[in-house]
Amino acid sequence: MKKYVLLPVLAITCCCLSCNNKPEGGLSAKAQKNLDVNHAINHCFETGDFSKIGDYIAADAVDHGGEHGDVKGLDSLKAEFARYTTSMSNQKTEIIKELADDDYVMSWERFTGTYKTDGQGHKAGDSFDMKMLELSKFADGKATEHWVFMEPAEMMKMMGPQQSQMPMAGDSTKKKM
Repeated sequence: MKKYVLLPVLAITCCCLSCNNKPEGGLSAKAQKNLDVNHAINHCFETGDFSKIGDYIAADAVDHGGEHGDVKGLDSLKAEFARYTTSMSNQKTEIIKELADDDYVMSWERFTGTYKTDGQGHKAGDSFDMKMLELSKFADGKATEHWVFMEPAEMMKMMGPQQSQMPMAGDSTKKKM
C-alpha cells in the first residue's frame, strides 16, 4: 500500500515545484529586455557606433537631458550623439547600481573619457570622470524618454574651471556700480 501512496505524492510534489520556476524577486522578461536595451545603448556610446540605435530607441523618443533642452526624434538624437562622439573619446560607462521594471530603467553610472576638442573650459586631452543618474522610459522594447540627473558639483566639473568660478547672484565678489 505504501508504494501506491508514494508514487502520487511524488508526482504531485514534482508538479508543484515545476509551477514555481520564477525566482522570488527576479525581473520579469519585459524588465530584463529593458535592462538589456539600456546596456546596448551604453555600448553604442562606448564604441561610437550608432548604426543600430534605431533598434533600441523609438523613432519619436524624447531626451529631456539635452544640452539646450529636449531633443525630439531619433534623427535629432543621432545628430546629438554624433556631436558627442566628435568631442569625446575613450568613453566608458561603469554601472554602480541599476533598477528595472516593465516601464523604466534607472541606472546610477560613472562616466569617464577624454575630451578630443577644446571647449567648456577644457583642453583637448583632458579627462573627465563624473557620476549621474540616468532614467529611461520604455515601451515595446525601446527607449521612449530619457532624463539625466547630476549633483551640482558633478555639473560644475563638466562645465570646466572657467565657468564653475563665475559669481552667483548675491555673491560678494560681484562688482558694485
